[in-house]
Amino acid sequence: MFVESTIVEMSKAARSASIEMAKCPSDKKNEVLMWLADNIEKEASYIQTENEKDLLRAREMGLSNAMIDRLTIKDSTIKSMANGLREVVQISDPVGSMSNTWLRPNGLQISRMRIPLGVIGIIYESRPNVTVDAAGLCLKAGNAVILRGGSEALHSNQALSAIISNALKESGLPEEAVHVVPIRDREAVNVLLQQEEFIDLIIPRGGEGLIRFVVENSKIPVLKHYKGVCHVYVDEGADLAMAEDICFNSKVQRPGVCNAMETMLVHKSVSENFLPAMGKRFVQAGVEIRGCPETCRILPEASNAAEEDWPAEFLDLVLSVKVVEDMKEAIVHISRYGSSHTDAIVTSDYNRARRFVREVDSSVVMVNASTRFNDGGQLGLGAEIGISTSKLHAFGPMSVDELTTTKFVVLGDGQVRD
Repeated sequence: MFVESTIVEMSKAARSASIEMAKCPSDKKNEVLMWLADNIEKEASYIQTENEKDLLRAREMGLSNAMIDRLTIKDSTIKSMANGLREVVQISDPVGSMSNTWLRPNGLQISRMRIPLGVIGIIYESRPNVTVDAAGLCLKAGNAVILRGGSEALHSNQALSAIISNALKESGLPEEAVHVVPIRDREAVNVLLQQEEFIDLIIPRGGEGLIRFVVENSKIPVLKHYKGVCHVYVDEGADLAMAEDICFNSKVQRPGVCNAMETMLVHKSVSENFLPAMGKRFVQAGVEIRGCPETCRILPEASNAAEEDWPAEFLDLVLSVKVVEDMKEAIVHISRYGSSHTDAIVTSDYNRARRFVREVDSSVVMVNASTRFNDGGQLGLGAEIGISTSKLHAFGPMSVDELTTTKFVVLGDGQVRD
Protein backbone atom coordinates (compact mmCIF):
# COMPACT_ATOMS: atom_id res chain seq x y z
CA MET A 1 0.00 0.00 0.00
CA PHE A 2 2.89 2.39 0.72
CA VAL A 3 4.18 2.15 -2.85
CA GLU A 4 0.75 2.64 -4.38
CA SER A 5 -0.25 5.55 -2.15
CA THR A 6 3.10 7.30 -2.72
CA ILE A 7 2.84 7.08 -6.52
CA VAL A 8 -0.83 8.08 -6.61
CA GLU A 9 -0.20 11.15 -4.44
CA MET A 10 2.79 12.11 -6.59
CA SER A 11 0.67 11.80 -9.72
CA LYS A 12 -2.13 13.94 -8.31
CA ALA A 13 0.31 16.60 -7.15
CA ALA A 14 2.03 16.60 -10.54
CA ARG A 15 -1.30 17.13 -12.30
CA SER A 16 -2.01 20.18 -10.13
CA ALA A 17 1.50 21.52 -10.70
CA SER A 18 1.19 21.04 -14.46
CA ILE A 19 -1.72 23.51 -14.52
CA GLU A 20 0.50 26.14 -12.91
CA MET A 21 3.49 25.33 -15.14
CA ALA A 22 1.37 25.71 -18.28
CA LYS A 23 0.78 29.36 -17.30
CA CYS A 24 4.37 30.04 -16.27
CA PRO A 25 6.08 32.85 -18.25
CA SER A 26 9.32 32.13 -20.10
CA ASP A 27 11.51 34.33 -17.91
CA LYS A 28 10.39 32.48 -14.79
CA LYS A 29 11.16 29.10 -16.36
CA ASN A 30 14.54 30.33 -17.52
CA GLU A 31 15.27 31.67 -14.03
CA VAL A 32 14.75 28.29 -12.40
CA LEU A 33 16.89 26.55 -15.05
CA MET A 34 19.78 28.99 -14.54
CA TRP A 35 19.54 28.62 -10.77
CA LEU A 36 19.58 24.85 -11.17
CA ALA A 37 22.60 24.91 -13.50
CA ASP A 38 24.61 27.09 -11.11
CA ASN A 39 23.78 24.97 -8.09
CA ILE A 40 24.56 21.66 -9.77
CA GLU A 41 28.08 23.01 -10.23
CA LYS A 42 28.22 24.37 -6.67
CA GLU A 43 27.01 21.05 -5.24
CA ALA A 44 29.28 18.87 -7.42
CA SER A 45 31.09 17.37 -4.42
CA TYR A 46 27.83 16.41 -2.72
CA ILE A 47 26.42 14.90 -5.93
CA GLN A 48 29.56 12.85 -6.58
CA THR A 49 29.70 11.63 -2.97
CA GLU A 50 26.16 10.29 -3.31
CA ASN A 51 27.01 8.88 -6.73
CA GLU A 52 29.93 6.96 -5.23
CA LYS A 53 27.45 5.12 -2.98
CA ASP A 54 25.63 3.95 -6.09
CA LEU A 55 28.88 2.96 -7.81
CA LEU A 56 29.97 0.91 -4.81
CA ARG A 57 26.67 -0.96 -4.81
CA ALA A 58 26.84 -1.43 -8.60
CA ARG A 59 30.28 -3.05 -8.35
CA GLU A 60 29.09 -5.31 -5.55
CA MET A 61 26.14 -6.35 -7.72
CA GLY A 62 28.48 -7.13 -10.62
CA LEU A 63 26.96 -4.69 -13.08
CA SER A 64 28.67 -4.51 -16.48
CA ASN A 65 31.31 -1.93 -17.30
CA ALA A 66 28.88 -0.32 -19.73
CA MET A 67 26.26 0.09 -17.00
CA ILE A 68 28.81 1.47 -14.54
CA ASP A 69 30.00 3.93 -17.19
CA ARG A 70 26.44 5.21 -17.62
CA LEU A 71 26.01 5.45 -13.86
CA THR A 72 29.20 7.42 -13.16
CA ILE A 73 28.97 11.18 -12.55
CA LYS A 74 32.35 12.59 -13.55
CA ASP A 75 33.43 16.23 -13.48
CA SER A 76 32.60 16.29 -17.18
CA THR A 77 29.11 14.96 -16.40
CA ILE A 78 28.51 17.81 -13.94
CA LYS A 79 29.66 20.33 -16.53
CA SER A 80 27.54 18.70 -19.23
CA MET A 81 24.39 18.75 -17.08
CA ALA A 82 24.86 22.41 -16.18
CA ASN A 83 25.71 23.50 -19.71
CA GLY A 84 22.79 21.51 -21.09
CA LEU A 85 20.41 23.47 -18.86
CA ARG A 86 21.96 26.75 -19.98
CA GLU A 87 21.51 25.72 -23.60
CA VAL A 88 17.85 24.94 -22.91
CA VAL A 89 17.48 28.47 -21.53
CA GLN A 90 18.64 29.80 -24.91
CA ILE A 91 16.02 27.81 -26.81
CA SER A 92 12.93 29.78 -27.78
CA ASP A 93 9.96 28.91 -25.59
CA PRO A 94 7.43 27.24 -27.90
CA VAL A 95 4.51 27.48 -25.46
CA GLY A 96 1.87 29.92 -26.66
CA SER A 97 3.39 30.39 -30.10
CA MET A 98 0.91 30.55 -33.01
CA SER A 99 1.49 28.97 -36.40
CA ASN A 100 -0.20 27.94 -39.62
CA THR A 101 -2.82 30.67 -39.56
CA TRP A 102 -5.40 30.63 -42.35
CA LEU A 103 -8.69 32.35 -43.15
CA ARG A 104 -11.88 30.50 -44.05
CA PRO A 105 -14.40 31.85 -46.61
CA ASN A 106 -16.83 32.61 -43.77
CA GLY A 107 -14.26 34.88 -42.12
CA LEU A 108 -13.11 32.48 -39.37
CA GLN A 109 -9.40 32.77 -38.66
CA ILE A 110 -7.83 29.39 -37.77
CA SER A 111 -4.48 28.99 -36.02
CA ARG A 112 -2.51 26.40 -34.12
CA MET A 113 -1.19 27.24 -30.66
CA ARG A 114 1.62 25.22 -29.10
CA ILE A 115 0.82 23.96 -25.58
CA PRO A 116 2.47 21.69 -22.99
CA LEU A 117 1.71 17.97 -22.97
CA GLY A 118 0.81 18.09 -19.25
CA VAL A 119 2.34 15.44 -16.97
CA ILE A 120 5.11 13.24 -18.31
CA GLY A 121 6.38 10.08 -16.62
CA ILE A 122 9.94 9.08 -17.46
CA ILE A 123 11.31 5.65 -16.56
CA TYR A 124 15.02 5.13 -17.10
CA GLU A 125 18.07 3.09 -16.11
CA SER A 126 21.46 4.27 -14.81
CA ARG A 127 22.44 7.68 -16.23
CA PRO A 128 21.64 10.12 -13.40
CA ASN A 129 22.21 12.95 -15.89
CA VAL A 130 18.81 12.03 -17.37
CA THR A 131 17.26 13.31 -14.14
CA VAL A 132 18.53 16.82 -14.82
CA ASP A 133 18.10 16.77 -18.59
CA ALA A 134 14.51 15.53 -18.35
CA ALA A 135 13.55 17.92 -15.55
CA GLY A 136 15.00 20.91 -17.42
CA LEU A 137 13.34 20.11 -20.72
CA CYS A 138 9.95 19.34 -19.16
CA LEU A 139 9.99 22.58 -17.15
CA LYS A 140 10.97 24.65 -20.18
CA ALA A 141 8.07 23.13 -22.12
CA GLY A 142 5.66 23.95 -19.28
CA ASN A 143 5.12 20.38 -18.14
CA ALA A 144 5.29 18.59 -14.82
CA VAL A 145 7.34 15.39 -14.69
CA ILE A 146 7.62 12.25 -12.58
CA LEU A 147 11.07 10.67 -12.84
CA ARG A 148 11.64 7.04 -11.94
CA GLY A 149 15.33 6.27 -12.30
CA GLY A 150 16.86 2.85 -11.89
CA SER A 151 17.36 1.48 -8.39
CA GLU A 152 21.09 1.43 -9.07
CA ALA A 153 21.11 5.26 -9.22
CA LEU A 154 18.88 5.99 -6.22
CA HIS A 155 21.41 7.98 -4.15
CA SER A 156 22.50 10.06 -7.16
CA ASN A 157 18.93 10.81 -8.19
CA GLN A 158 17.88 11.75 -4.67
CA ALA A 159 20.76 14.22 -4.46
CA LEU A 160 19.76 15.79 -7.77
CA SER A 161 16.11 15.79 -6.69
CA ALA A 162 16.95 17.87 -3.62
CA ILE A 163 18.74 20.46 -5.75
CA ILE A 164 15.85 20.61 -8.25
CA SER A 165 13.31 21.06 -5.45
CA ASN A 166 15.33 23.92 -4.00
CA ALA A 167 15.54 25.56 -7.43
CA LEU A 168 11.76 25.42 -7.84
CA LYS A 169 11.18 26.72 -4.33
CA GLU A 170 13.64 29.60 -4.73
CA SER A 171 11.93 30.59 -7.99
CA GLY A 172 8.44 30.48 -6.54
CA LEU A 173 7.32 27.61 -8.78
CA PRO A 174 5.49 24.51 -7.50
CA GLU A 175 7.98 21.99 -6.13
CA GLU A 176 5.56 19.25 -7.25
CA ALA A 177 6.41 20.08 -10.88
CA VAL A 178 9.31 17.63 -10.60
CA HIS A 179 9.04 14.39 -8.66
CA VAL A 180 11.82 11.83 -8.34
CA VAL A 181 10.40 8.50 -7.18
CA PRO A 182 12.35 7.52 -4.01
CA ILE A 183 11.43 3.81 -4.15
CA ARG A 184 13.69 0.96 -5.30
CA ASP A 185 10.83 -1.55 -5.50
CA ARG A 186 9.92 -2.22 -9.14
CA GLU A 187 6.28 -2.21 -8.09
CA ALA A 188 6.58 1.58 -8.27
CA VAL A 189 6.88 1.28 -12.06
CA ASN A 190 3.79 -0.93 -12.28
CA VAL A 191 1.74 1.56 -10.26
CA LEU A 192 3.04 4.53 -12.24
CA LEU A 193 1.97 2.92 -15.50
CA GLN A 194 -1.63 2.72 -14.28
CA GLN A 195 -2.05 6.47 -13.56
CA GLU A 196 -3.76 7.39 -16.82
CA GLU A 197 -6.03 9.81 -14.95
CA PHE A 198 -3.08 12.04 -14.06
CA ILE A 199 -0.22 11.25 -16.49
CA ASP A 200 -0.38 12.11 -20.20
CA LEU A 201 2.71 10.39 -21.60
CA ILE A 202 5.26 7.77 -20.54
CA ILE A 203 8.80 7.89 -21.92
CA PRO A 204 10.95 4.83 -21.12
CA ARG A 205 14.68 5.24 -21.59
CA GLY A 206 16.99 2.29 -21.21
CA GLY A 207 17.50 -1.24 -22.47
CA GLU A 208 15.13 -2.99 -24.83
CA GLY A 209 13.80 -5.17 -22.01
CA LEU A 210 12.71 -2.14 -19.97
CA ILE A 211 11.04 -0.51 -22.93
CA ARG A 212 9.11 -3.63 -23.92
CA PHE A 213 7.98 -4.09 -20.31
CA VAL A 214 6.66 -0.52 -20.22
CA VAL A 215 4.88 -0.85 -23.57
CA GLU A 216 3.21 -4.11 -22.53
CA ASN A 217 2.07 -2.87 -19.11
CA SER A 218 1.17 0.80 -19.54
CA LYS A 219 -2.35 2.20 -19.65
CA ILE A 220 -0.78 5.51 -20.71
CA PRO A 221 0.51 6.30 -24.24
CA VAL A 222 4.20 5.37 -24.53
CA LEU A 223 6.82 7.10 -26.65
CA LYS A 224 9.19 4.30 -27.63
CA HIS A 225 12.96 4.35 -27.82
CA TYR A 226 13.96 0.82 -28.70
CA LYS A 227 17.52 -0.37 -29.15
CA GLY A 228 20.12 1.51 -31.14
CA VAL A 229 21.41 -0.82 -33.86
CA CYS A 230 23.40 1.83 -35.73
CA HIS A 231 25.23 1.28 -39.02
CA VAL A 232 28.02 3.03 -40.90
CA TYR A 233 28.19 2.22 -44.62
CA VAL A 234 31.53 2.87 -46.35
CA ASP A 235 30.62 3.52 -49.96
CA GLU A 236 32.67 2.93 -53.10
CA GLY A 237 34.93 5.88 -53.78
CA ALA A 238 34.80 7.01 -50.15
CA ASP A 239 37.72 8.89 -48.61
CA LEU A 240 39.12 5.91 -46.70
CA ALA A 241 41.05 7.97 -44.16
CA MET A 242 37.84 9.84 -43.34
CA ALA A 243 35.91 6.57 -43.24
CA GLU A 244 38.44 5.07 -40.84
CA ASP A 245 38.14 7.98 -38.41
CA ILE A 246 34.32 8.04 -38.59
CA CYS A 247 33.97 4.29 -38.05
CA PHE A 248 36.49 4.27 -35.20
CA ASN A 249 34.78 7.16 -33.43
CA SER A 250 31.33 5.67 -33.98
CA LYS A 251 32.35 2.40 -32.31
CA VAL A 252 35.11 3.13 -29.81
CA GLN A 253 34.60 6.65 -28.43
CA ARG A 254 31.82 5.38 -26.14
CA PRO A 255 30.62 1.89 -27.04
CA GLY A 256 28.00 1.55 -24.29
CA VAL A 257 25.54 4.12 -25.64
CA CYS A 258 22.64 3.86 -28.07
CA ASN A 259 24.24 5.94 -30.85
CA ALA A 260 27.40 3.82 -31.07
CA MET A 261 27.92 1.89 -34.30
CA GLU A 262 27.07 -1.81 -34.00
CA THR A 263 27.48 -2.86 -37.65
CA MET A 264 29.92 -1.61 -40.28
CA LEU A 265 29.00 -2.20 -43.94
CA VAL A 266 31.75 -1.92 -46.55
CA HIS A 267 31.37 -1.77 -50.34
CA LYS A 268 33.25 -4.66 -51.95
CA SER A 269 35.25 -2.30 -54.22
CA VAL A 270 37.02 -0.74 -51.22
CA SER A 271 37.04 -3.71 -48.82
CA GLU A 272 40.54 -4.95 -49.70
CA ASN A 273 42.04 -1.48 -49.21
CA PHE A 274 39.94 -0.41 -46.23
CA LEU A 275 39.48 -3.40 -43.95
CA PRO A 276 43.10 -4.38 -43.11
CA ALA A 277 44.03 -0.97 -41.64
CA MET A 278 40.59 -0.47 -40.11
CA GLY A 279 40.64 -3.95 -38.59
CA LYS A 280 44.08 -3.43 -37.11
CA ARG A 281 42.98 -0.17 -35.52
CA PHE A 282 39.88 -1.80 -34.05
CA VAL A 283 41.79 -4.77 -32.66
CA GLN A 284 44.35 -2.48 -31.04
CA ALA A 285 41.44 -0.74 -29.30
CA GLY A 286 40.13 -4.06 -28.00
CA VAL A 287 37.24 -4.44 -30.44
CA GLU A 288 36.03 -7.98 -31.17
CA ILE A 289 35.09 -8.26 -34.86
CA ARG A 290 32.38 -10.65 -36.06
CA GLY A 291 32.29 -10.72 -39.82
CA CYS A 292 30.68 -12.19 -42.91
CA PRO A 293 32.74 -14.79 -44.85
CA GLU A 294 34.34 -12.11 -47.04
CA THR A 295 35.28 -10.04 -43.98
CA CYS A 296 36.84 -13.11 -42.34
CA ARG A 297 38.80 -13.82 -45.51
CA ILE A 298 40.31 -10.32 -45.46
CA LEU A 299 40.64 -10.13 -41.65
CA PRO A 300 41.95 -13.38 -40.14
CA GLU A 301 41.41 -11.89 -36.66
CA ALA A 302 37.64 -11.73 -37.24
CA SER A 303 35.32 -14.53 -36.12
CA ASN A 304 32.31 -15.70 -38.11
CA ALA A 305 29.20 -13.62 -37.48
CA ALA A 306 26.05 -15.52 -36.51
CA GLU A 307 22.60 -14.46 -37.71
CA GLU A 308 21.80 -13.04 -34.26
CA ASP A 309 24.80 -10.69 -34.47
CA TRP A 310 23.29 -8.54 -37.24
CA PRO A 311 20.34 -7.17 -35.21
CA ALA A 312 22.31 -7.09 -31.93
CA GLU A 313 22.87 -3.99 -29.82
CA PHE A 314 26.19 -4.99 -28.25
CA LEU A 315 26.76 -1.83 -26.17
CA ASP A 316 30.33 -3.02 -25.88
CA LEU A 317 33.55 -3.32 -27.88
CA VAL A 318 32.00 -5.84 -30.25
CA LEU A 319 31.34 -5.06 -33.91
CA SER A 320 29.69 -6.93 -36.76
CA VAL A 321 31.13 -6.27 -40.21
CA LYS A 322 29.71 -7.11 -43.63
CA VAL A 323 31.06 -6.60 -47.14
CA VAL A 324 28.20 -5.68 -49.49
CA GLU A 325 27.90 -5.78 -53.27
CA ASP A 326 26.49 -2.27 -53.58
CA MET A 327 24.53 0.47 -51.83
CA LYS A 328 21.24 -1.31 -52.48
CA GLU A 329 22.42 -4.30 -50.43
CA ALA A 330 23.60 -1.96 -47.66
CA ILE A 331 20.20 -0.24 -47.52
CA VAL A 332 18.35 -3.57 -47.55
CA HIS A 333 20.55 -4.78 -44.68
CA ILE A 334 19.85 -1.64 -42.66
CA SER A 335 16.12 -1.94 -43.34
CA ARG A 336 16.10 -5.58 -42.21
CA TYR A 337 18.32 -5.40 -39.13
CA GLY A 338 18.37 -1.74 -38.07
CA SER A 339 16.27 -0.10 -35.37
CA SER A 340 15.45 3.25 -37.05
CA HIS A 341 17.89 5.00 -34.71
CA THR A 342 21.02 6.30 -36.49
CA ASP A 343 22.66 5.27 -39.74
CA ALA A 344 25.53 6.88 -41.63
CA ILE A 345 27.17 6.80 -45.04
CA VAL A 346 30.74 7.76 -45.87
CA THR A 347 30.82 8.77 -49.52
CA SER A 348 32.35 11.25 -51.96
CA ASP A 349 29.34 11.17 -54.27
CA TYR A 350 26.63 13.78 -53.66
CA ASN A 351 23.91 11.92 -55.54
CA ARG A 352 24.62 8.67 -53.71
CA ALA A 353 24.50 10.54 -50.41
CA ARG A 354 21.08 11.94 -51.37
CA ARG A 355 19.84 8.47 -52.26
CA PHE A 356 21.00 7.08 -48.91
CA VAL A 357 19.29 9.93 -47.05
CA ARG A 358 16.03 9.36 -48.94
CA GLU A 359 15.92 5.58 -48.64
CA VAL A 360 17.21 4.92 -45.11
CA ASP A 361 14.26 5.24 -42.73
CA SER A 362 16.02 6.21 -39.50
CA SER A 363 15.41 9.04 -37.07
CA VAL A 364 18.79 10.56 -37.95
CA VAL A 365 20.77 9.86 -41.12
CA MET A 366 24.38 11.02 -41.21
CA VAL A 367 26.51 11.82 -44.26
CA ASN A 368 30.27 11.76 -43.63
CA ALA A 369 29.84 12.08 -39.85
CA SER A 370 29.97 9.81 -36.81
CA THR A 371 26.78 8.22 -35.50
CA ARG A 372 27.78 9.63 -32.11
CA PHE A 373 26.38 13.02 -33.18
CA ASN A 374 22.79 11.80 -32.77
CA ASP A 375 22.43 13.62 -29.49
CA GLY A 376 20.33 16.63 -28.52
CA GLY A 377 23.30 18.64 -27.32
CA GLN A 378 25.41 17.85 -30.39
CA LEU A 379 22.56 18.79 -32.71
CA GLY A 380 22.03 22.14 -31.00
CA LEU A 381 18.81 21.21 -29.20
CA GLY A 382 20.26 21.63 -25.73
CA ALA A 383 19.60 18.63 -23.53
CA GLU A 384 17.41 15.83 -24.82
CA ILE A 385 14.90 13.57 -23.15
CA GLY A 386 15.63 10.59 -25.39
CA ILE A 387 15.69 9.53 -29.02
CA SER A 388 12.35 8.36 -30.32
CA THR A 389 12.52 5.49 -32.80
CA SER A 390 8.75 5.55 -33.32
CA LYS A 391 7.11 8.21 -35.46
CA LEU A 392 4.28 9.14 -33.06
CA HIS A 393 4.47 11.72 -31.73
CA ALA A 394 8.14 12.52 -32.41
CA PHE A 395 11.01 10.91 -34.37
CA GLY A 396 14.61 11.39 -33.32
CA PRO A 397 16.07 13.41 -30.43
CA MET A 398 13.34 14.91 -28.24
CA SER A 399 13.92 18.43 -26.96
CA VAL A 400 11.58 21.23 -25.91
CA ASP A 401 9.39 21.38 -29.04
CA GLU A 402 8.80 17.62 -28.91
CA LEU A 403 7.47 17.95 -25.34
CA THR A 404 4.61 20.13 -26.54
CA THR A 405 1.63 19.62 -28.82
CA THR A 406 -0.79 21.99 -30.54
CA LYS A 407 -4.40 23.00 -30.14
CA PHE A 408 -6.58 24.86 -32.62
CA VAL A 409 -7.61 28.43 -31.93
CA VAL A 410 -10.56 29.80 -33.93
CA LEU A 411 -11.26 33.55 -34.03
CA GLY A 412 -14.64 34.73 -35.29
CA ASP A 413 -16.91 37.76 -35.18
CA GLY A 414 -20.30 36.12 -34.66
CA GLN A 415 -20.30 33.36 -37.29
CA VAL A 416 -22.85 30.56 -36.84
CA ARG A 417 -22.99 27.35 -38.84
CA ASP A 418 -25.78 26.86 -41.36
